[in-house]
Amino acid sequence: MAGRFDLPEPDAFTRTYWDAAAEGRLLIRRCRACGRAHHYPREFCPHCWSEDVAWEPASGRATLYTWSVVHRNDLPPFAERTPYVAAVVDLAEGPRMMTEVVGAAEPSAGEPTAGELSAGAELEVVFRDGIPVFRVVSCAADG
Repeated sequence: MAGRFDLPEPDAFTRTYWDAAAEGRLLIRRCRACGRAHHYPREFCPHCWSEDVAWEPASGRATLYTWSVVHRNDLPPFAERTPYVAAVVDLAEGPRMMTEVVGAAEPSAGEPTAGELSAGAELEVVFRDGIPVFRVVSCAADG
C-alpha cells in the first residue's frame, strides 16, 4: 500500500491541535507576553520569543490571501483530488495559514469556481477527515 502524504503525524505537543480539529474545532496559539496570535502551533512566540503561549479557539473566519489551482499531484491521495485549490488564508485572529479551499476547483451548483475566487474573499473553516480546510462563505449560506 502506498504511503499517505496528507495525514498529520501528531506528537505530544501538536496532539491538542489535531484532537480539536478531529472534533471540528480550529485552535491557534496566542502569546501571553505580547498578545499576538500565531499559526502553525509552536511552543514559543515567533514574534517576541516568549514561551508563555496558550491554545485558544479560533473563530474559523478567514480571508483569501492567495491561491493556486493544482492540476497534477502524483502523491497519494492527491491525484484523485485534482484539481484542487491550494491556498494561503489570513485568519480573522491575524495569522496566515496554508490550507485548501474546497468547492472551488470544479463547478458545482451555486459554488464559485477557482476562476471566480478573488483575494479578500470571505472564507470559513470546515473539516475534512479532521483536517481544517476552508470554503467561500457564500457557498455555506447557499447550501
